[in-house]
Amino acid sequence: MAVEIIPFAEGEAQLDWIGLTQAIQAGHDLPKAKITDSFLYRGDDTLLNRAAWIDGLGLAVKSATIFPNNAKTGRPAVNGGVTLYSDLDGTLEAIVDFHLVTKWKTAGDSLLAARCLARGDSRVILIVGAGAVAQSLIDAYSAGFPNARFLIWNRTMSKAQDLASAFEHVTAVNDLPSAVAEADIVSCATMSTDPVLRGAWLKPGTHVDLIGAYRPDMREADDTALTRSRVFVDSLDTTVGHIGELKDPIARGVFFETDIIADYYRPERFKRQSDDDITLFKNGGGAHLDLMVSRYILDRWRGRDG
Repeated sequence: MAVEIIPFAEGEAQLDWIGLTQAIQAGHDLPKAKITDSFLYRGDDTLLNRAAWIDGLGLAVKSATIFPNNAKTGRPAVNGGVTLYSDLDGTLEAIVDFHLVTKWKTAGDSLLAARCLARGDSRVILIVGAGAVAQSLIDAYSAGFPNARFLIWNRTMSKAQDLASAFEHVTAVNDLPSAVAEADIVSCATMSTDPVLRGAWLKPGTHVDLIGAYRPDMREADDTALTRSRVFVDSLDTTVGHIGELKDPIARGVFFETDIIADYYRPERFKRQSDDDITLFKNGGGAHLDLMVSRYILDRWRGRDG
């Protein structure tokens, strides 16, 4: 079979958010993924390779090039691609656009968690941050919670207003504590190194989705948010020892790894217990999710004419 080349726009046209969450769930029914990351550096530039292998699903290598100085000439700072290989014989099956996989993996990961952990009657969704991920979250959450309206907050109010103007059901807000108190779901997608979300603002029954912190020195939510919540992660292997959202409070003894209820590999525990639970999910976005999403994209691509 010929190697498939899947570009962004043509590939995205084949996808739907609910189908993606079902594919991620199915991927976790297979044997646990083997994953590894490697880094190469040249000054400010970085090559990151994230690899995953799941028996029955195949292998994927997601390569990301991070060249910060590209911004000076108007070029994207992050580029790359995903190569997907057959589980049967190791042959190359597809090369998938990096940004397509990343967009759908990130927002789809959060949507799956919300479908498991948020109240089914959630009607107000707050997005904290107005970058590229925020628009993906609005699209994804709109598919999962079609009757919800959205609030969006950003440190620069004009950016929140610009994003909100593209949607009929999104309103920009400038009072973050009040917006958090109103929200049924709070999704944070910032680049913050200091907590922007305070646990004291959360009302009973809220679901919190934390996306932005991906380095050990980054936090989006304070300690109170963790200690008031039933905490879940997408993967214990890719979050606990690597991401400041968990690594920092664990190191200080205010939160413990044993306080994490479950990851996706424990579906029987990955659920809320009552309408008053505050649930908190850390989206770590490991390489195994890149593999699951890439396989879903390839399957939909191959069936596009069916």
